[in-house]
Amino acid sequence: MPYSNFTTIGKVKQAFNLTTQEGIRFLPEINPIPLSTTLSVFLEESLPVAVATVSEKARSELIIAPVLLEVRKILQRQISLFSGEEFTVDPAVGLSGVCDFLISRSPELLEIEAPAVVIVEAKKADLKSGIGQCVAEMVAAQRFNEDSGQPIPIPIIYGSVSSGSQWRFMKLEGRIVTIDLTDYPLPPVETILGILVWMLQEG
Repeated sequence: MPYSNFTTIGKVKQAFNLTTQEGIRFLPEINPIPLSTTLSVFLEESLPVAVATVSEKARSELIIAPVLLEVRKILQRQISLFSGEEFTVDPAVGLSGVCDFLISRSPELLEIEAPAVVIVEAKKADLKSGIGQCVAEMVAAQRFNEDSGQPIPIPIIYGSVSSGSQWRFMKLEGRIVTIDLTDYPLPPVETILGILVWMLQEG
């Protein structure tokens, strides 16, 4: 059963014995991060096109991927970004398939290396429909990190379901999933950049 089969939060909770906390803002006060001229010019052209389309692929390519690449640039390219990468951790329990976007604190680009820290699942409009799948991928990242033998465990995995113009954030700590029910808009890009950079530097 691939990640995409986790179509509801109820399915993933039952499969992995998770508890959810909803509506709790776990983000601190985030300092917005100015975007580069390159990203600003790109989004000026791409945002109207992406927002006008219902295509998940277009929104991924025209908004989400450029924003995540900007985060990598801000962090001096010391993180790695994977898009559409196979991330099979435990197929017996459904932790298999492709992640839309996965960010690791390792700078290695050829293959995913621990610690995997942030998962971003792209959806064309209804963010709620992507929560179960994103949480399943976060569970996979948690197990992937635990199995890697990292000397310092990563206590929290972060996730986001995004349409490009709206971002909803979650965190997985142990078996507790906290879902911030606020949908953070883009623009402003600076706030989303600040949140993503904080997630990658936290802990």
